[in-house]
Amino acid sequence: MSTSTPTQRLYSLDALRGFDMFWIMGGEDVFHELMEASHHPAAVWMATQLSHVAWNGFRFYDLIFPLFLFISGVSTPYSVGREIDKGIENRKIALRIIKRGLILVLLGIIYNNGLQIKELSQIRFPSVLGRIGLAYMFACMIYVYASHRFQYVWFVSILVGYWLIMKFNAAPGFVAGDLTIQGNFASWVDRMVLPGRLHLVIHDPEGLFSTLPAICTGLLGIFAGNYLKNNSTKTPTQKAATLAIGGLLCLIVGGAWGLFFPINKNLWTSSFMLYAGGCSLLLLAIFYFIIDVLQYQRWAFFFTIIGLNSILIYLSVKFIDWYYTAEGLFRWLGQLFGEAYYGVIITIAVIAVKWAFLRAMYHYKIFLRV
Repeated sequence: MSTSTPTQRLYSLDALRGFDMFWIMGGEDVFHELMEASHHPAAVWMATQLSHVAWNGFRFYDLIFPLFLFISGVSTPYSVGREIDKGIENRKIALRIIKRGLILVLLGIIYNNGLQIKELSQIRFPSVLGRIGLAYMFACMIYVYASHRFQYVWFVSILVGYWLIMKFNAAPGFVAGDLTIQGNFASWVDRMVLPGRLHLVIHDPEGLFSTLPAICTGLLGIFAGNYLKNNSTKTPTQKAATLAIGGLLCLIVGGAWGLFFPINKNLWTSSFMLYAGGCSLLLLAIFYFIIDVLQYQRWAFFFTIIGLNSILIYLSVKFIDWYYTAEGLFRWLGQLFGEAYYGVIITIAVIAVKWAFLRAMYHYKIFLRV
């Protein structure tokens, strides 16, 4: 835990991170409860968008995870880049990056399994935090040791290489290029090399092999952050426009690639990486233009509070019963709205209690850092 003021960075970046975490900390649950209560077509549509696609395809909720990893990449030129500018040895920077990545992997294992000791076969090692830790670690290592040109070479090589590996390989007994949950090469590798259990028995959406293209999600964020930080020849408005254009190009290329290599979050296919990356670039452009260029910042304070302690609120659900607290404080309000909408009110109350907690952390300048 740190009691110092958080490192200065783009205000829009903290707000965007908070916007991303808002859906994880309860935003999605509000619309699921609203769908159950009202069955209104708009609520049904929103609830559908706030659930993952079973296999191939893309919904808004499939963006949440890659957006967080993308944001981690955007912040890299402002954090790691500052250390490089100070002349700190690459070896020392690399050790700090590796330490941070491995701590996130450990926190992910704790998040999945709790603190109790379990048999090895019952432990799930892959995790959301683990993938962020590994992908961030390798993306940052490329940023530290590769020139700008070779960073792009790494980006293209990983995406194309992953596609070719998946295209010309499959699990034993399946035709090369099989991308079903049973037959795809990435899931088979995970079944062979990962200890413990997989989330879906024969497949894990945060598996080891499919972390490869996730590195490119972090790299795409690094490209965006580097452009915002170091391109002094462009005005802020031009930077926002360029990010938006880059996002549209990624959407087009990702969508076209998806015709041959389906957009699939479970496998983090190259087309998914580009499609989700395009959405991430567009959101960054919008937040950057509104908050940092036009200076409309007050509305974003709600999200910024969340974004400054995103890992803390993500991990907290394993140690704090937020629902119990919210229901204890606001049961009377839920009863006022009747049984049908009780769940909606309590879910909103959960978000309010979590936000109040984060607001107190912000007030006392306490931030969980890795």
